[in-house]
Amino acid sequence: MSERVSKSKFKPRALEYFRMIEEQGGELIITDHGRPTLKIVPFAETHEGILEILRNSIVRYADPTGPVAVGQWESLS
Repeated sequence: MSERVSKSKFKPRALEYFRMIEEQGGELIITDHGRPTLKIVPFAETHEGILEILRNSIVRYADPTGPVAVGQWESLS
């Protein structure tokens, strides 16, 4: 389900829309004067996926305990 509804139509039927999203999934876009302003999506607790985009992104990890950018820190110069 991917549906758009105006604020004025959403307000009196909010609980109905919430139940529909919970049961069917998808998203609901709330518009104001035809412009999208809010997106309602089902809650999903995904601890695993949060850092997934960083997986295998480190190319070289030579000195994990050494300071970073030694020449750019005033206190280390």
